[in-house]
Amino acid sequence: MIKEATVSTFEAMFEPDLIRQIQQSAIEQSYEKNDIIIDIGQPMSHIPIVLDGSIKIVREDDDGKELLLYFLEKGDSCAMSLTCCIGDAKSKIRATAETDVKLIMIPSNKMEEFMSKYDSWRFYILKNYQNRFEEMLETIDTLAFMNMDERVHRYLFDKTQIANSNEIIIKHYEIAEDLNTSRTVISRLLKKLEIEGKIKLGRNKIIFLKS
Repeated sequence: MIKEATVSTFEAMFEPDLIRQIQQSAIEQSYEKNDIIIDIGQPMSHIPIVLDGSIKIVREDDDGKELLLYFLEKGDSCAMSLTCCIGDAKSKIRATAETDVKLIMIPSNKMEEFMSKYDSWRFYILKNYQNRFEEMLETIDTLAFMNMDERVHRYLFDKTQIANSNEIIIKHYEIAEDLNTSRTVISRLLKKLEIEGKIKLGRNKIIFLKS
């Protein structure tokens, strides 16, 4: 059962009866930054909804290289997790805490019941599918049409939006892993962006100057 204080988070999203159902069936969990919340190949028994913080969603190829798909923030759920829950399949993504995270986990066997009984739940699920689909299209566009320096700049901009700050605490190899390239390439491109006046580099941090 989730805490009473958490209920207010959903008052503008769901009807009262659905909120009561969620409160009775869901569990509340917390994760620290860099914790793996859902891993590839893991059976999907619950649907996550973010209460606070942000989560990074990635895919992994056969060689273990990761591709960043999108970030989840407050109020979001993961479309890939929803799909796996519907099909009783194993996770095809890895969800990692980008910051300290609080979320609720709704049992997947409630999915069909909520969909059939509550208009607000159907709207919430469809809206999340739409938002995640648009974000994945943006990821594809970035890969297909942007140069690597443009991808790095866009990645850093997204990080500032998540952190709500133009100061990003991150190492070069972490950017390289998210963008599926080498640390050497990232270091070179970051220096190029600094020369162009778009960022300022510090020790394990980057100041974003121009969007």
